[in-house]
Amino acid sequence: MAEKTIPLLPCHTPLMADVVAFYEALGFITTLRQTSPYAYAVVERDDVELQFFGMKEYDPAASYSGAYVLTGDVDGMHSAFRAGLKAAYGRIPSRGLPRIGPVKDMSYGVRQFLVTDPTGNSLRIGQPTGEKGADGTIPPAPKEPFERALHHAVLFADSKEDLPAAARVVRRALDRTDRTPTAVQLLKLLVLGGDIAQRQGDGAAARELLARAGAVPLSAEEREAVRDDLARLAELTDTAV
Repeated sequence: MAEKTIPLLPCHTPLMADVVAFYEALGFITTLRQTSPYAYAVVERDDVELQFFGMKEYDPAASYSGAYVLTGDVDGMHSAFRAGLKAAYGRIPSRGLPRIGPVKDMSYGVRQFLVTDPTGNSLRIGQPTGEKGADGTIPPAPKEPFERALHHAVLFADSKEDLPAAARVVRRALDRTDRTPTAVQLLKLLVLGGDIAQRQGDGAAARELLARAGAVPLSAEEREAVRDDLARLAELTDTAV
């Protein structure tokens, strides 16, 4: 048979049932459940297989474990995951554990989103966009200040998941007085800032940034360029607290 890599992911033992239920909500099928002599579970979805081993002494909030899943339909998978979570939880969790993030075009050549399970494991679901160099290298960060800020803020927020660092980058860019961003850049910064604030639980800051984003005038061509951001704006506005 062909070789296959299967991630082995830690799970806080008391949360094993919650983790299995979470992946079943995403469309995975449980193919193994073991409680003795130690907790273990296997879930599968098409060609993706994940295995979980129980750990009694494990802090989900401090987890750094995860796996990368490449797909040919990242938007379809994102929609399916969101629908499954909505059906299972009555809402789409966007912060805390579990959670699912927005789908975005990343600077390293993939369109991706992150989903994190109840025990802190993060799956990065990505689809190659063909934007890497011929030698596989990633293009350098843009030199234009606002494009550079967006580049770094998105990496911090939606790749590393370092929300405080992302918020600092966005705030510095929005506070600049020596330069003025384009309408597209401003819209992107405000939506990203509102998204980060909401994920951090700062409802007041999120509402303020999202309201500013909604007031940015855009041409039809500009609206097409920020289609993902406008969709995220509409979603965040509906769920702002």
